[in-house]
Amino acid sequence: MKKTILLFISTFTLLVTSCDNEKHEEVAPDDPLEYKYIRVMVSDEITNAVSVINTRTGETQSFEARFPKSATYQTASGRFGVLVNTANNYVQLFDSGFEGHGDHVDVKGTPKWAAIIGDGNKPTHFKSKGNEIILFNDGDGTLDIGNESDFHVTGKKLSRINAGIAAHHGAMAKFDNGTYAITEKDGSVAGTLPERVKIIDANGKTVFASTLQTKGIHGNATNGKVAVFGSSSGILVIEQGGNQKLIPHPNDFGTAWFSSILEARGAGKFIGYTAAAGAYLIDALANTVTPILANTDIMQCKIDYAGNNLVVLLHSGEVSIYDLATNKLKKSAVILPATLKTETQKPQLEATAKYLYVTQPKSGEILQIPVSDLSSSKKIKVSATPYRLSILGIESSEDH
Repeated sequence: MKKTILLFISTFTLLVTSCDNEKHEEVAPDDPLEYKYIRVMVSDEITNAVSVINTRTGETQSFEARFPKSATYQTASGRFGVLVNTANNYVQLFDSGFEGHGDHVDVKGTPKWAAIIGDGNKPTHFKSKGNEIILFNDGDGTLDIGNESDFHVTGKKLSRINAGIAAHHGAMAKFDNGTYAITEKDGSVAGTLPERVKIIDANGKTVFASTLQTKGIHGNATNGKVAVFGSSSGILVIEQGGNQKLIPHPNDFGTAWFSSILEARGAGKFIGYTAAAGAYLIDALANTVTPILANTDIMQCKIDYAGNNLVVLLHSGEVSIYDLATNKLKKSAVILPATLKTETQKPQLEATAKYLYVTQPKSGEILQIPVSDLSSSKKIKVSATPYRLSILGIESSEDH
């Protein structure tokens, strides 16, 4: 009898243990929805409305900005959206409330405007590194900077760095060592484009003077070690230690040059883009320029949120997604009707790992298109005339 009871208990225990193990080994299916902590912020061309989309549910909240027709950006942390209104000398920030902590996301209050503002003279070029935002003020050649720890301080304004630079259409990049590469105009070329780049410290003092003169600079990106600037004289590379060099454009470029430089932080690469030639990989160490898509019909050329893929939208309505680790086309499809090159406001594009987001300026909508199936889309109503959009938050659905 004892043997029978012991055998029963042993068998029961084995069954329970087996069932428990099976339960823990279950693998959840991939979540087809957008990440829980991703939002899309959209400014309006005509009104002060700013739409913030919960991309997982499709719900939209509306907020009132100070001015219409603002460019939109996000901070490096992903928590804050930034609206830059050059025409009205105004910068304001929006707090998504999402704070990333590596393996999870904390929610810090409700979505709202931050207290800090910027009032620089024609703030135009924007960058963010770490917890800092940086703006170049075209009106007087100064920089405005701000740290996330100050964004909710009542009455706070962005701090100003004056490096004694003449007003121009400028750009800047912050290095890992805390210095800034900043454009300067020496007057050798007519117009507002600068010709040189120097390195300054946080007080505006010159650390390394420019050693190379170009015939015009526009667009830049950095990985913290080197800063890459688009230039009509070649691709200008500035090292944080002060060294400067020019990488030649491809032989078939003619007078074309990269007026936009993008950093793909996930892939660890730079991309140069010009409407006159297309999108190219730039290796700042090997001094090479390799085509990704040689095409003169590009309407939008964007890096996805994680910096792993290049997403290119043509005027024809065709979108192509390239894996920047391999420089290979992943997929392409027609997602929009053709857009005339003469259109004043064209569709604007941003992307996460899971979805593409495209403004529809004439219908007051955002298209949400799954990367897994480019043939399908969802329309999300926003303000009447969507102008620019940026992705906020963290590509995660994990909380406590």
